[in-house]
Amino acid sequence: MTSEGAAPAAADPLTAADELLAADDIAGLIRHLRADGDAVPLPDFVRLLREAARGMGFDAMAEAASRVLDAVDDREARAAALYDFGFECIEHGIAFLAIRVLREAAELEPGVIQIRTELAAACERAWQHLDAMAALRGFQGELPWLARYQLAFNALLAGEVAVAQEEFAALPEPDGQDRDDLLPLREKVRAMLVRAAAVAVTDGALASKDLRGWQFALTGGVLLTVSPYGYDAGMTGRWAMVGDSYGACVETLRRLGVVLANRGLSPRTVSLLPDRDSQIMGLAAAKYFDLPAVPFAPERTDTLIVAYDLNETEPDVLAALRNRVPGQILFERATDWTDPPLAAADAIGFLRQMVREPWGSALRVVDGEVTETDADARPAEEIAAELVAAEPYADEGDGETPPDPDSVLEAFVTAVADNWLAGRREYIGSPGPVPSSRFL
Repeated sequence: MTSEGAAPAAADPLTAADELLAADDIAGLIRHLRADGDAVPLPDFVRLLREAARGMGFDAMAEAASRVLDAVDDREARAAALYDFGFECIEHGIAFLAIRVLREAAELEPGVIQIRTELAAACERAWQHLDAMAALRGFQGELPWLARYQLAFNALLAGEVAVAQEEFAALPEPDGQDRDDLLPLREKVRAMLVRAAAVAVTDGALASKDLRGWQFALTGGVLLTVSPYGYDAGMTGRWAMVGDSYGACVETLRRLGVVLANRGLSPRTVSLLPDRDSQIMGLAAAKYFDLPAVPFAPERTDTLIVAYDLNETEPDVLAALRNRVPGQILFERATDWTDPPLAAADAIGFLRQMVREPWGSALRVVDGEVTETDADARPAEEIAAELVAAEPYADEGDGETPPDPDSVLEAFVTAVADNWLAGRREYIGSPGPVPSSRFL
């Protein structure tokens, strides 16, 4: 099975899709359907995904697709089959391909709210938040609690704060047997609205390119640095691919120190997470701030928890990090904005899609040939000592990004101070209303 290369040259999208399927290039087929799937007739669209599911061993998805293809003349059965198939697509990580079939199901059965909530869920996971709102607003009837929550949540992710406020006001505190499950959802939206109100008085004021403001409103994390490249060419402060450096790491520690000093925060320890990259970054932070380094313990207070990439952290540690302990500050050097971690960091070094850590393997061009060097195998303590000894380096970029000196960062932290380091460290699976270009 291959995953590289573009769709074969073909006369039409359907032929190209069939050629990819015949070549067993499932990843290429999914990319092709993501880009051109709407030009493929729906029965063929479902057939192609059924065969891909069979090839991957996804039996329930394949069976649901077969039910769609069999239910041609029975409207109710076809809508149910489309719903089941869309659900399976979402479960297998291709929510962007579930949207089309769930829209078809909603057209067949416009009065079934479960179809619309599943369609909204697919749109949400595909970052199509305005479409998620439209799916729910198209329902003729009173929205149930979960649907109204979805509407408020997606309104925030779409940047529609006023709509979110209106829908939240109509979202009562849940009661009954589902209260314990639903109350955290309501609290998540409430906290986001409170943070959005705090950001609204800052210079960016939640404008369409206010990356730091929206990052805080949605996750509660303070973005320490923004990308100085391609700001007006699609990146708006985020990175696509980064080759990290020791100097850039130290600069982020310096900016973190600016924030801590601004808020008068003095952690007593640096907590080390188990993965090697975080161990290196944590040991460097301990040296930089002249604090003792200790193993991470979920109950430890007054500590700076340091991660390089939280997606490399063990699941049980991430689960513990979601529950805030007084005095804990979670810092992540390189946050993946296209696949956010399950616990949002309190302070974020930068937002990127892909990163090569300074001590990791690297690509080099030698005599015109690309080679890959080995990762630095020295003990974490030695690498951390070299890192912290480096000079802070702030890339000046292409000169098109708005200035972001320490004073701008300090003013932002001052404005949101009452709402920083408060509430759960939630998972927010969307970049929100500030778009950035990315690799698919």
